Amino acid sequence: MRILVGMSGGVDSTYTAMRLIDEGHEVHGAVLVMHEHTDVDSAKEAAEKLGIPLYVIDCREEFDREVRENFISEYLKARTPNPCVICNPRVKFLKLFEYALANGFDKIATGHYARITERQYPGGRIKHIAMARDRSKDQSYMLYRLPREITDILLLPMGEEIKFEIRRELQSSEYRELDKKDSQEICFIPDGDYASYIEKERGCVPHGSFIDKSGKVLGEHQGIIRYTIGQRKGLGISLGARAFVSGIDPIANTVTLGDEPPMSDTILLDNVFFTAPEQDKLINREVLVKVRYASRPTHARININEDGGVTVYLPSPERSVTPGQSCVIYDGDTVLGGGIIASASLASEL
Repeated sequence: MRILVGMSGGVDSTYTAMRLIDEGHEVHGAVLVMHEHTDVDSAKEAAEKLGIPLYVIDCREEFDREVRENFISEYLKARTPNPCVICNPRVKFLKLFEYALANGFDKIATGHYARITERQYPGGRIKHIAMARDRSKDQSYMLYRLPREITDILLLPMGEEIKFEIRRELQSSEYRELDKKDSQEICFIPDGDYASYIEKERGCVPHGSFIDKSGKVLGEHQGIIRYTIGQRKGLGISLGARAFVSGIDPIANTVTLGDEPPMSDTILLDNVFFTAPEQDKLINREVLVKVRYASRPTHARININEDGGVTVYLPSPERSVTPGQSCVIYDGDTVLGGGIIASASLASEL
């Protein structure tokens, strides 16, 4: 097969291309230029070492429109977004998919740690994203919004691999110089200073009041973009006791502090996406959910609301469920869908 591999120059995409070459496929690479920090040179170095062609695909316009703008607007609404969740279906995988179709490739592949599985439905078989064998590196959460036309031609070779074994194999091979440190930050803000980035793009965000749950003013905050639900460190206020962010109101420009992290067992999702075609059958059925990328799956029941949103009911409260993040719904290790967290609360407080 002719396979187009999305390449960053990192360990995972390089190993993906190596494995597909070893399997006898005709492999070509593509580096997606999404912003000024895209490391095209590392991708070129990896492709040259592997002896494969590399195409440079300019995605900057789409990335600015779909990812940067969403990131900034969500923070200004007091939500904490996950840009990869938006980028994957709207830019990264979409552009790779479009280039592959236009240039005669049979499949696309990336170095993400997730698997592709198939399920039989009355209308036919459908491919789903599923958790990786290496649960510590699993990225299925980030891929839950991929549409079927993309998963139909997608290969994820890393889904069956263990990361430390990959590094060990690379270190003992002729490609050892391609074993580079993984990036931990959001790709377009490598220094991790999200607030300064947003203010550079949109101007200074006004200061406001820290308040307690009764509305009493405790002090001045430095702008709502600097805070997220459950945050304890870096608040910029000393109260003589532990304090956690329990609420952010962008209209009143207040940040509410409490002495314990907020707990929630009822979560409302909007902007919902399902791969499973029979999502109505999920009502009151027990599923697994992840309410943030790094969390473990937890049991839940879901209800699909009349407006198309989803309500998630947890059997026990979860700590610091954060609006703007995704809640991904699983059946075992298979992704059924998910949505963006609009709000979270305790049923006892409703």
